[in-house]
Amino acid sequence: MKWGVCLLWLASVAMADPPPNLFLLETYPPERLKALSPDKPVADFALTGWWLSEKYDGMRAYWDGEKLLSRQGNVIHAPDWFTEQWPSFALDGELWLERQAFAETMSIVRQTEPDERWRQVTFQVFDVPNAPGGLTQRLARLTRFLTQAPSISSLSVVKQIQLKDSAHFKQLFSRLQEKGAEGAVVRAPNQSYLSGRSDQALKVKLHQEAECQVQGYQPGRGRLEGMVGSLRCEPHSDSGFDSRFSVGSGLTDAQRKTPPKVGAWITFKYYGRTRHGKPRFPVFMRVRPDFP
Repeated sequence: MKWGVCLLWLASVAMADPPPNLFLLETYPPERLKALSPDKPVADFALTGWWLSEKYDGMRAYWDGEKLLSRQGNVIHAPDWFTEQWPSFALDGELWLERQAFAETMSIVRQTEPDERWRQVTFQVFDVPNAPGGLTQRLARLTRFLTQAPSISSLSVVKQIQLKDSAHFKQLFSRLQEKGAEGAVVRAPNQSYLSGRSDQALKVKLHQEAECQVQGYQPGRGRLEGMVGSLRCEPHSDSGFDSRFSVGSGLTDAQRKTPPKVGAWITFKYYGRTRHGKPRFPVFMRVRPDFP
């Protein structure tokens, strides 16, 4: 009996989808952003000619031509009507609800039994991995497909704007901030689709973000007595931090009463590093059920 259970488990593992080979964003150095203003243009602005788009705060997903997969290769159980008219070629994008609605988006797209809330979701496509040419040439393949299938409302091509200079960058980035966007993405114009991290695809924020795993709690004091004061965290190996640290800012009273569970992964933002190599002013942002 035990061998039978073991064989079934091995079979299920063998049939699991491998994680898709997606491109991952590097971080644009925040120290450069301080100089990017219309009043103080940067003469050697390195991103002139690059494409800028909004960074969507949703769930990264990959359409392999038949089904939606998460970054880890898990099947996303979208309703049949959501994807039934989609193309047979691969798409890379973000399942997205609206700005500043990450938690609500995740509550919809992580269900094994999808419901009608999926009608609020769109798949914001920012690349067509297997198409030839640079970024806009690859996206043009999807644009042509959607022109011939105008009834598809669940797919959207992410708008790309080519940067003229540092003043143009600052103007667009400030406009996104005013709208409450998570940030921006800038990508090299003629680069083919590359999997893994590359300096040809960068995320731009005034702060930096990273992930860590909750290892325990520090008790609150004063007004916070009886609640969690901070989360003791172990940084992810990809974050560049080597030692544990605490994240206390950003937690609501409700989260302090019922904090993220030990073992949960969270995203936090920070503003550079201390001289001891720890994140400066770490602030809790959200739990990451889709990570690592």
